[in-house]
Amino acid sequence: MNFQLRPGHSVVLMSLRAGAPYDDSLLESGRVLIYEGHDVLNLAAGPDPKLVDQPLETPAGKPTENGKFWAAAKVREQGGNAERVRVYEKIKAGIWAYNGTFHLLSAWMEPSKSRKVVKFRMELSDDEDNPVAHHGPLKHQRMIPSQVKQAVWKRDQGKCVLCGDQKNLHFDHEIPFSKGGSSLVAENVRLLCAKHNLAKSDKIE
Repeated sequence: MNFQLRPGHSVVLMSLRAGAPYDDSLLESGRVLIYEGHDVLNLAAGPDPKLVDQPLETPAGKPTENGKFWAAAKVREQGGNAERVRVYEKIKAGIWAYNGTFHLLSAWMEPSKSRKVVKFRMELSDDEDNPVAHHGPLKHQRMIPSQVKQAVWKRDQGKCVLCGDQKNLHFDHEIPFSKGGSSLVAENVRLLCAKHNLAKSDKIE
């Protein structure tokens, strides 16, 4: 979690992979993210982080990243502006995929086994530059599931299928979502570099 890398704009890294350290979840076909806060630091002489309540403050009384996001969520709950949060998803070690920009709407504490964890509710923004935004009724799932992303990454060997570039890659629908293409099968998803993805737009090749 990184709160306000610039004013009104934060970043979180989520994961839906098996064995992920935090319990994140996507609801409503990817439009809603329930994001779990971070544990205390894992120190050699300290307690097991999974047995301690997730903190909103440091021992010195300063807000943790949890606390900063919490305060921003409470501002929104009281009618203020929502914090914009760019969300990236871990699909394998060292590989992250951009899942869009979300608005931070609320925060709460809930029990998890023998401790309490922080939960944040975020909803997808409909900004035009959002790769998973849509307008009108949601007829099928636009968000590409984690297992499909992992299969595509492996199949396409982590590079653009058109030019072989390995930087700034995007998951692209061969048949665009807007034209009925599915997000749920690897056969309709491929890796493209930013140049080829932007050049394609909504065209069917």
